[in-house]
Amino acid sequence: MSKHSNLFYTVEVGDSTFTILKRYQHLRPIGSGAQGIVCAACDTLTDTNVAIKKLSRPFQNVTHAKRAYREFVLMKLVNHKNIIGLLNAFTPQKSLESFQDVYLVMELMDANLCQVIQMDLDHERMSYLLYQMLCGIKHLHSAGIIHRDLKPSNIVVKSDCTLKILDFGLARTAGTGFMMTPYVVTRYYRAPEVILGMGYKANVDIWSVGCIMAELIRATVMFPGTDHIDQWNKIIEQLGTPSQEFMARLQTTVRNYVENRPRHTGFNFEKLFPDVLFPPDSAEHPGLRATVARDLLSKMLVIDPDKRISVDEALNHPYINVWYDEREVNGPSPGPYDHAVDEREHTVEEWKTLIYNEVMEYENRDKSQEKQSAMQNHNGENS
Repeated sequence: MSKHSNLFYTVEVGDSTFTILKRYQHLRPIGSGAQGIVCAACDTLTDTNVAIKKLSRPFQNVTHAKRAYREFVLMKLVNHKNIIGLLNAFTPQKSLESFQDVYLVMELMDANLCQVIQMDLDHERMSYLLYQMLCGIKHLHSAGIIHRDLKPSNIVVKSDCTLKILDFGLARTAGTGFMMTPYVVTRYYRAPEVILGMGYKANVDIWSVGCIMAELIRATVMFPGTDHIDQWNKIIEQLGTPSQEFMARLQTTVRNYVENRPRHTGFNFEKLFPDVLFPPDSAEHPGLRATVARDLLSKMLVIDPDKRISVDEALNHPYINVWYDEREVNGPSPGPYDHAVDEREHTVEEWKTLIYNEVMEYENRDKSQEKQSAMQNHNGENS
């Protein structure tokens, strides 16, 4: 047995096998996504609870490999309390040849936003959650990362109402053609410009925040389309058919389709979000009341991105700016994201090597940390 294998142990989690570092104990499954299974565990080295995500064979195809590598690169860049941080990464395999599993260790949160949507939130909590979402998005934007795929399942919350965004959305090269194959992924929160395959800018993410806010208020999905076409119909039925000027910016085939839909006048926001849906007005903050919340919704849920508010405008809106803190809104900026990752074409083997090198970098860092803490303990005993 090599020294390496002494550091690991194997445990069955549901129908998956986790082979992880011994410092992580008491595993229990907390979720599974397209990319792998997630467990909560106790990190005995730091005495904190963590989440461990197992990416099983992240390089089984180019798409998976590219996504895993991109997630790695981005997690190293970002540095903001409203975006999940990577604490550690490791693999039980000892060489590039035998390499197949990657484990990512992240901060553990209590619930995702899907669970929070079912609760009756007061204005304080609701606006604070939205404020944190916007801070996290602004941080991503400052690194040149536009998310385009924010949704409640990828936003996690702690019981003290702190929030983190869990993933980094769609790569720039992720095709979003109008007539794409049927799929399982949730597209309820994707902006019209993404659904219609138009160009997009940073406020594409504001649409998603608007959909999430609407859902926090209504407790039901705002635009639950079964596919792109149905999604578009749900949007125009409620918000009305957009202007000719907007239509003119669509690709011809999409435009022909969109222009031939029955026309809808849509509803005003008092009708879409009547007073009864809102919590009671806040006693302390004049900004935290139904009329102000509705005003924000009416500025975020705008089909035409040229007429939709920006992230900065949303952060300064009276419903949100109650919480405004310069250090959170304009914190230290992340390293710049090299979009070459999105454009790069590699074979699966090349992606595998890139991912392996990233994991090794963490393992070496981890070893030096363990050495340091061992030395500190040793010095402590000697002093």
